[in-house]
Amino acid sequence: MDRIVISGLNVRCIIGVGEEERRERQDVLIDVSLYADLEKAGRSDRFEDAVDYRAIKKEIMKMAENSSYYLIEALAEAVAGVCLGHPGVARVSVRVEKPAALRFARSVGVEITRARTP
Repeated sequence: MDRIVISGLNVRCIIGVGEEERRERQDVLIDVSLYADLEKAGRSDRFEDAVDYRAIKKEIMKMAENSSYYLIEALAEAVAGVCLGHPGVARVSVRVEKPAALRFARSVGVEITRARTP
């Protein structure tokens, strides 16, 4: 299966379990791999045959910036749901990183893979 990659999407959202974490928006980095059949778009060179990754990016940002999850796992699930809601996306891998969440670590993150249910 072919893949479209959106990497390093920086969003600011309320995320975390601690009271201090829930007061202000924090930076979160999101990477998304969209698995789809890209052959028709590659052959036709027509936008109508392609996965609209710009629309997906905008929807992810809007959802994440308006969210208030406790866990990055929950945010990753929500991002996967956004992606799978778009035509042509059969499967998605989502990585969510929370920079500076752990002392002495650049970031902590989760990575999930979900598929469209028939």
